[in-house]
Amino acid sequence: MIQIDTTLQPESLAPQLDRLWRIAGPKIKGLCQRDSPDAGTPVHTVNGRYTSQSWTEWTQGFLYGEAILQFDATGDDEALELGRRLTRDRMAPHLTHEGVHDHGFNNVSTYGNLRRLMLEGRIARDDWELAFYEDALRVSGAVQAMRWTVTADGGGFIHSFNGPHSLFCDTMRSVRVLMLSHLLGHRLLGENDRAISLLERGIQHAAATAKYSVYYGAGRDTYDVRGRVAHESLFNTNDGNYRAPSTQQGYSPFTTWTRGLSWVMSGFPEQLEFLDFVADDELDPLGGRDQIRSMMLEAARASCDFFIDNTPTDGVPYWDTGAPGLTMLGDYLDRPADPHNAHEPVDSSAAAIGAQGLIRLGRYLENRGDRSGERYTKAGLTVLRTLLNDDYLSLDPEHEGLLLHGVYHRPNGWDHAPADDGVPSGESVLWGDYHLMEVALLVQRLIGGTDYPTFFGPLGGEG
Repeated sequence: MIQIDTTLQPESLAPQLDRLWRIAGPKIKGLCQRDSPDAGTPVHTVNGRYTSQSWTEWTQGFLYGEAILQFDATGDDEALELGRRLTRDRMAPHLTHEGVHDHGFNNVSTYGNLRRLMLEGRIARDDWELAFYEDALRVSGAVQAMRWTVTADGGGFIHSFNGPHSLFCDTMRSVRVLMLSHLLGHRLLGENDRAISLLERGIQHAAATAKYSVYYGAGRDTYDVRGRVAHESLFNTNDGNYRAPSTQQGYSPFTTWTRGLSWVMSGFPEQLEFLDFVADDELDPLGGRDQIRSMMLEAARASCDFFIDNTPTDGVPYWDTGAPGLTMLGDYLDRPADPHNAHEPVDSSAAAIGAQGLIRLGRYLENRGDRSGERYTKAGLTVLRTLLNDDYLSLDPEHEGLLLHGVYHRPNGWDHAPADDGVPSGESVLWGDYHLMEVALLVQRLIGGTDYPTFFGPLGGEG
């Protein structure tokens, strides 16, 4: 269980955040400058150098997004110019990619961050440039919504690249592009010009994730533990009925792949924040504000509680809560994670993503007078403090990664293992680097008392 430091304040992390930005700038700019359209998108490091891994091109937006976040945190104009130019020149294919569930990763991290910075006044306002970003996000949300499977209960979900039978828990973080597209006044047009609400599809996807991907200790199956998350949920496409849990990257359908857990942890609190800026008359036909909020809050609390309870004391989880080698580690939840053990790898990227979810959920609750929110906020800060220390932050300027000990695909053996035991360690994954920067920026904004960053723009601002 995470040993939450209840005395920890955002301000106490300021020196570590400053060090992160100093280390990140040269690495990000160097990686962007060597990036080539003829080479595969950087995915994970091998011996400290980023390499590609052909599966889906879901990480390119994280690289350019890192450059944009570096400017956001430090005012580095060179990083902004790289992020802006590479977004313009190389991200267009991701806007119309109908074969993936990753639009909220690639496109909100680039076009979305640039739009946010312009609305915040951090970069000069240019109406044509803003329209470029917003049109890109409108298109991305509509194309993402096309990957739609109808379920027997009258709802539906954005299906994964595996096909129409497959609901991935990951997509809970990607659904934000539908909400952003809706916020910008867009809709998907189907056959005979039928208008399809992106807000409705986004909420239905969230409801399907909450119902089928997240467990609540209600006896759904023998392994129903509150907050456990199934990576994949399978459906019969003939009648829309749910069939079984599954996984692509976890150990088994009945264990919890911790990066999948972290996507749920971060996705639901973001949607709760967004919900406050949707009018009642838009939500009433979809079940009403109270019902939708309750569904999202239950999933957010359950997944965050599970993470706290099933993660070592320092806040860094092992890659799967049921990984078989964990039995060799003894009471591994009662001490800090060991990224150099000979049995199972940790996944720092799950920690970085999960930390943001914990902080956002905590702030959401605290802002509503719910004192239980402080526990989540402090837990997120505790995790971030660990990731910013010398054991996880990549201090070697020759190592292209920022966050050490990330894992991509343990079952497929795609991750580099430095020792004969075959356990990956010491390497970085691009989404781990990006989400470390994203949660670090969030905390830096809390310290400075400036705009609270959201995927949909300044709170209460235009959009």
